Amino acid sequence: MKVINLSEQNSLLNQYMREIRDVNIQKDSLRFRRNIERIGEVMAVEVSRTLTYAPLDVQTPLGTATVNTITDQVVLGTILRAGLPFHQGFLNMFDGAENAFLSAYRRMGRNAHGEQQLEIVAEYLAAPAIGGKTLILVDPMLATGMSMEVGYLALIRHGIPAHTHMCCTIATPQSVEYMRKALNDNPDVTLWCAAIDPILNDKKYIVPGLGDAGDLCYGTKIHLSDRN
Repeated sequence: MKVINLSEQNSLLNQYMREIRDVNIQKDSLRFRRNIERIGEVMAVEVSRTLTYAPLDVQTPLGTATVNTITDQVVLGTILRAGLPFHQGFLNMFDGAENAFLSAYRRMGRNAHGEQQLEIVAEYLAAPAIGGKTLILVDPMLATGMSMEVGYLALIRHGIPAHTHMCCTIATPQSVEYMRKALNDNPDVTLWCAAIDPILNDKKYIVPGLGDAGDLCYGTKIHLSDRN
């Protein structure tokens, strides 16, 4: 699995990342959503540089122009709800892509030793067939990596993509390592991060991070104690 940390490069992406982290700018949910969307747009362009292209002739009013055009069949997938503006940013760029949506939630379960552990449960999926296509799976926060893994495993039931690009705004070293192990360091997967922050705290929040991306986008939610 190849890991690309875009914060190691200087680009306009840094401006949007600064704003989504700023506690004062975060108070404007419209601007927060738009910045998440813009990060998706910039990252989509970066991903597009790695895709496959072929020359295509286009008729203009004055003649014929040859343009290198993407030949990959792109499927954009996201995990509801925080992923929606991020997904929209990618869709603004890959406007002819097919789309996939997955809902998932956290719950406390028990491992084989009877100890409590966090689980991610997928409960809804709407997706096209993705066999042989290019899957771009986006989720703003890669805290543990569990949601991204669950989303990926749910989607590949519809076929194995030729290549998968997993994209997030902020990851942690723990989540990056988790994804490497969960995917057996799959060479057909690239993980794109706008930043990698150093700490995952006891509540599974990224530090310094930005807080709860879903709440900042759409407002706070009721935490249901029992999903069974």
